[in-house]
Amino acid sequence: MRLRRFVLSALLGTAAMSAHAADWTTPAEATRFRATPGYADTLAYLGRLQRAAPGKLRLDTFGTTPEGRPMTVVIASGDGTFDPAAARAAHKPVVLLQAGIHPGEIEGKDAGLMLLRDFAVAGKLPHLLDHAVLVYIPVFSVDGHENSSPYHRINQNGPASQGFRGQSQYLNLNRDYVKADAPEMRAWLKLWQRWLPDFLVDVHTTDGADYQYDLTWYTEDPHKLDPAVDAWQRALMAAAIPAYEKRGHLASIYLEFKDGADPTKGIVNFGSGPRFSTGYAALQNRPALLIETHMLKPYAARVKATYDLVELVLERIGAQPQALLDATAKADADTIARARDAQARVPLTFKPDPAPAPYTLKGYAFTRTHSDVSGADWIQYDPRRPQTWRIDNWNGLLPDVSVAPPAAYAVPAQWTAVIDRLDAHGIAYRRLDRAVKLRATGYQLDGPRWAGKPFEGHLMLRDFALREAPREVELPPGSVIVPLDQRAANVAIELLEPQAPDSLLRWGYLDAIFEPKEYGEPRVLEKLAREMLAKDPALEAEFERRLREDAAFAASPRARLEFFFERSPWYAAQHVGAYPVLRLDAAELQRVEAQR
Repeated sequence: MRLRRFVLSALLGTAAMSAHAADWTTPAEATRFRATPGYADTLAYLGRLQRAAPGKLRLDTFGTTPEGRPMTVVIASGDGTFDPAAARAAHKPVVLLQAGIHPGEIEGKDAGLMLLRDFAVAGKLPHLLDHAVLVYIPVFSVDGHENSSPYHRINQNGPASQGFRGQSQYLNLNRDYVKADAPEMRAWLKLWQRWLPDFLVDVHTTDGADYQYDLTWYTEDPHKLDPAVDAWQRALMAAAIPAYEKRGHLASIYLEFKDGADPTKGIVNFGSGPRFSTGYAALQNRPALLIETHMLKPYAARVKATYDLVELVLERIGAQPQALLDATAKADADTIARARDAQARVPLTFKPDPAPAPYTLKGYAFTRTHSDVSGADWIQYDPRRPQTWRIDNWNGLLPDVSVAPPAAYAVPAQWTAVIDRLDAHGIAYRRLDRAVKLRATGYQLDGPRWAGKPFEGHLMLRDFALREAPREVELPPGSVIVPLDQRAANVAIELLEPQAPDSLLRWGYLDAIFEPKEYGEPRVLEKLAREMLAKDPALEAEFERRLREDAAFAASPRARLEFFFERSPWYAAQHVGAYPVLRLDAAELQRVEAQR
């Protein structure tokens, strides 16, 4: 037995020496960061790492792109904790690090290869993941990554060729988290539900102004987060950023300028929401960090900036793993408990805080000249002349539109697109096996107004009038009841509350409710109008007022006749604008559950 142990030890030692002796230069390093590797070379390098350190790294495929490419994820752990159940049993927080959701912004891929190398085989960071598990996506938008060109990122300083912002169906994955149109996002959501990460890091490259910082970062506003998650997130960044700058970097909060032609006018919130990575993580009660390296810094500097900040974040999490686990567990528990609070309110939209904070901007001197080409001011920076300004920071947000969450939602069986999205997000519901009559609160929606051009393949519903309306309905078999005493309740609210910025209604999945299917011929409506005018003096007065005040209405024979049809029982019977998703209070939910 002693001999067998000695031989095994010798073999393991030889393997470790071979791993250290091998050339582990990453493909980007081999070109001195002039280029970034294609997907095949990226996977080949990761495969070498896994074979050299099978107890620390595991590669897996979690989806397939529209063009048939595998979507690869790397699980990294100091002790071979390679599945979610094992991570939870070991009380190890899970960190999801993703790169290449915009594949022209690919620093996260090349920094990730270096970080895994230094953790798994180089001996530089051997204890980085002793107390956490890293779930790493080297390239999220794989088809976009392989659609590479020198002409995809006009604002960017290298690498020589960059991937395309959209995937192969021309969808921007970082606008797809809630609507989940893309196959890649459906695969990501399954990965998320399987691992339920405690922290998300999403790596990008910025566009926009020139300034001294090599990296900017963003975390969601405190009003969008559970207090425990917000407190943990603040503590993390308060420790990580000073340590990052001690390594020779310069960092700033994300810089979205109020006026792109004059940085001194201040910065504003860029408008993150649930369609973005950090906004979706907030709905899921999770902290998230958006990393934006500065596009005009050399690619090598941008990769190093990403490497250093990710390493420091992982070190901090590993030093205090229970703090992160406690924060996310409390956020989940608070969301579940909220279902019993009759006074609870959930904000759906946010508005700028009218009180700015001061901010010191480390930028470059600039000039503004009138352009004969565009007719606007042209700003030009001089990187040879660093300059510092004291500016206003308008990043703060305040809740705006909010709702009292119901005890549950009811979705009729025929609205399959809605139920499909519930499934995609892993939202728990109970399906009715027979017809059920219920009393609920619904919404009546009127005056819809859509965007004038498509966005991410949809015509967004921009505006509508909303009022609550009591409903007595019979739900058919197959309808679903969505209780809100679940940790993913905030996702359900975003999907199903009409006023939410990324609701399924906003994205156009329920546009049909605004379309009357029955109509009246003009000759019939002429007769109807006269009958209605004769019976209702108030209606006649309203009609006369519209004729006086609305020239377009007065000039349109069809609009004039529709005025009467839309106020008739023949129109009312069609329930135009009746939002089909219903809100159940606790008593009605209990009654419905008793009928199951």
